[in-house]
Amino acid sequence: MRYLHTMVRVQDIDASLDFYCNKLGLVEIRRIESEKGRFTLIFLAAPGDKDAGAKNQAPLLELTYNWDSEVYSGGRNFGHLAFEVDDIYALCQSLMDKGVTINRPPRDGHMAFVRSPDGISFELLQRGPSLDAAEPWASMENTGSW
Repeated sequence: MRYLHTMVRVQDIDASLDFYCNKLGLVEIRRIESEKGRFTLIFLAAPGDKDAGAKNQAPLLELTYNWDSEVYSGGRNFGHLAFEVDDIYALCQSLMDKGVTINRPPRDGHMAFVRSPDGISFELLQRGPSLDAAEPWASMENTGSW
């Protein structure tokens, strides 16, 4: 058995791609449009998985956009998506600079949580050992739910 992808339904392709690609840094690997099924599938990979993802050798994130209007709720009810990052402080600062709320700041230099425009919870984990505690993160409070 091999893990292939996680699928999340999105309501706005442009807002979702802005979050996932422009802000979080994922890259689009492929796109499937089905007129008969009335949906669009967009497969994304972490930058370090781009080549392997294109060969279906790394897990991908599948964004599913159903062309007919539908309201989705409870984005967190399946849990969260987790990504290992090189510098959690730098990524969180970059996300904040781009308007993303850090719901659970990396006070411990190891873990943070953010949410997508559709309410999907993302856990960001520092690669390797935790970074030393640093401001403003060490004293930053949680915002909203994560």
